[in-house]
Amino acid sequence: MVTLTRILILIPTALIFLLSGCTQPDYDLLITNASIIDGSGSLAADGHILVHDGMIVRAGDFDISETRAARTIDAAGRTVTPGFVDVHSRGVPQETPRFDNFLSMGVTTITLGLIGRSPGEDRVGEWMGEVDAVGTGPNVVHFTGHSTLRNLVDAPRRSNPGEEYISRMKEILEASMEAGSFGISFGLEFEPASYADKNELVKLARRAGEHGGMVMGHVRSEDDDRIEESVQEMLDVAQEAGTDLNISHLKIVYANDPVRAEDVLSLMNDARDAGLTVTADLYPYVASFTTIGIVFPEWARPPNDFDDVVEERRDELAEYLRNRITLRNGPEATLFGTEPWTGMTLAEVSEELGKPFEYVLIEDIGPEGASAAYFVMNEEVMQRFLVDPYVMVSSDGGPEMRHPRGYGSFAKIIRKYVNELDLLGLEEAVHKMSGLPAQTLGLTDPGKTVVSRGLIREGFAADLLIFDPDRVRDTATFEEPHSFAAGFEWVFVNGVEVIEDGERNGNLPSGVIRRR
Repeated sequence: MVTLTRILILIPTALIFLLSGCTQPDYDLLITNASIIDGSGSLAADGHILVHDGMIVRAGDFDISETRAARTIDAAGRTVTPGFVDVHSRGVPQETPRFDNFLSMGVTTITLGLIGRSPGEDRVGEWMGEVDAVGTGPNVVHFTGHSTLRNLVDAPRRSNPGEEYISRMKEILEASMEAGSFGISFGLEFEPASYADKNELVKLARRAGEHGGMVMGHVRSEDDDRIEESVQEMLDVAQEAGTDLNISHLKIVYANDPVRAEDVLSLMNDARDAGLTVTADLYPYVASFTTIGIVFPEWARPPNDFDDVVEERRDELAEYLRNRITLRNGPEATLFGTEPWTGMTLAEVSEELGKPFEYVLIEDIGPEGASAAYFVMNEEVMQRFLVDPYVMVSSDGGPEMRHPRGYGSFAKIIRKYVNELDLLGLEEAVHKMSGLPAQTLGLTDPGKTVVSRGLIREGFAADLLIFDPDRVRDTATFEEPHSFAAGFEWVFVNGVEVIEDGERNGNLPSGVIRRR
């Protein structure tokens, strides 16, 4: 027997309105009684939000008595903010299109193609079409990687590769920018970008800037004794090229005095005084994550033959690795994130194999044999960077990475630095995770994007979060890095719910945002 309840469930919403004598709803969503933090840094204000066709139609304190919406959510006692914008993300949309790791911590826009390596290679427009065909949970922003360009043209692994190689890189970059890429990313600490000289970097940055793009720059070294010259190099490149600059995951390795953060920030302030638009991002953890090659000397990494290096300079290499790891807080501070040593420190692997850690690196791993987390940073230095008004939040993480930052960064900001330490006010933290990164990327500029986003404003995309700040928490740890953040009850991307009342669903409401 078919019940009346079952019949009503099967009848479309619009027909129910007609049967009940009501007209069709005017809006898709009404959020009422919210504490609205708009992402600009302004103080929270009570009000309501109307959404239709993926856009914010109205926001503020207005009369809702005559308002008809298909769905109404009473947000009393909760906060509504823009969705967070991660300016440094990792992942493959075709493999994990939902990106639940990001959505669960409130991230509704991610950026791919950082640290010089980008998807799509020399067919970025085609790649964007493929991603759109699959659909994604969060919006996706593309950057063109400098190292990818170097590899595509098979540039010699040396500085000044020759004007013919630079011209070919510029051509590919230009095509990517015309397809909708947002700029160029440099990863100068890693090969092959580490071979590039200033001339090469300026010419590529200038070409990106000519098409309205910006520079995402990973500096040449983050070590305490080289950080200032490395930051200054990137500032000089952007200044000469005439492009906006964001410094990727700002940090200082080995520094234990917050004054060192002041030294670096002063360089950026000087550049701003000289007219450069410069920002930076960071992730709120004191361990980095990258390939084990970071601890090997350049002369033991490709294109050099590692077997030849071991045969000819084994003792020298062992001494270098011993000193390098000791400087990086010892073998206990290196935690492997790849098989077969996943979850073990270098010290534990050394003990298991019964040999000194430097010989483990030489004989069992090599410069391309693993990735790891490195506990080499100071919390106070990181916090000083975090409170700077031009520094925003990122994750530098992805679904597969064995580092908690890919699942916890944005939730940790609220849980630890807002609620527990009172280092940031909630409005300031939200600004660093929404309005500031959106402005940095150009997502708030209608001249650079078809639909503006990153703020709660009329005419902006309805990327929205509803949550109780006191209940937000990061659950990912280094032992269990793939644990979803909790507390974001409702997450909307382009007006479509991707998390409903705390439950993840299968909706894929987005794709690639193309720069105008």
